[in-house]
Amino acid sequence: MPPVPIGATRERVFHFVRERLLAGDPPTVRDVQNVFGFRTPQTARYHLEKLVAEGRLLAARGKARGYRLLEQIDVPSPVQWVPVLGRVQAGHLTTATEELDGYVPMPAGSDRRDLRSNDELFALRVQGESMTGAGIFPGDVVIVRRQPTADSGALVVALVDDEATVKRLRLRDGQVELHPENPDFDPILTDREVTLLGKVIEVRRTLE
Repeated sequence: MPPVPIGATRERVFHFVRERLLAGDPPTVRDVQNVFGFRTPQTARYHLEKLVAEGRLLAARGKARGYRLLEQIDVPSPVQWVPVLGRVQAGHLTTATEELDGYVPMPAGSDRRDLRSNDELFALRVQGESMTGAGIFPGDVVIVRRQPTADSGALVVALVDDEATVKRLRLRDGQVELHPENPDFDPILTDREVTLLGKVIEVRRTLE
């Protein structure tokens, strides 16, 4: 049997913790370890801390049963959970895959003028340094609105022959050009098939 993807395991951990919290019976790290058969409590803690980092759980440090749900506290607005679908290169092209790698929060019903209620959003973790001039660094998460077209000058995620990259879109004489924001990298000027996956609308960064 193939291994279960980490994102799928973490999703099951979240639903288990959520059910226990809503029932008024917060689980311990050891409870999570035992239910999911993890070899060590550190593995269970890893998944719980990832859920905290994604904004899906809150942690009260120093307490054995210190995890809480965002929905159990007062929050200023509803939250939309944007799926992180693997990684994308900001450098050389990489094979494009859509594998769930967690979620990032986005305020639902955002007042942003560039978002509509029916927009489909996804996120990708960035690898490579070709977009540092645009403030996009390795390890950042880009939030992308799925759309088939974009204006020249937009930051986009594009597929070139089934390989994905994040670049600055330039349209010149009917030709699609994908430009880096780092002089150490060359633009992608190609006659190959280019499919626009979406427009980058936000960049997220964690400091640790």
